[in-house]
Amino acid sequence: MLKFVKNHMESITGIEIYPIISLSIFFTFFVVLFWWVATAKKEHIKEVSEIPLEK
Repeated sequence: MLKFVKNHMESITGIEIYPIISLSIFFTFFVVLFWWVATAKKEHIKEVSEIPLEK
């Protein structure tokens, strides 16, 4: 079954760009997320972490 899928995918022209696009989206998302976490204010993080405890 995997050989069929692999052979079918190799026959599609221009398909090699999709793994590159998905890797760049994945990498960009986590770089932005890491940047946001690193630059977030401590007061905001403390306020958001206490939301589940409020009632």
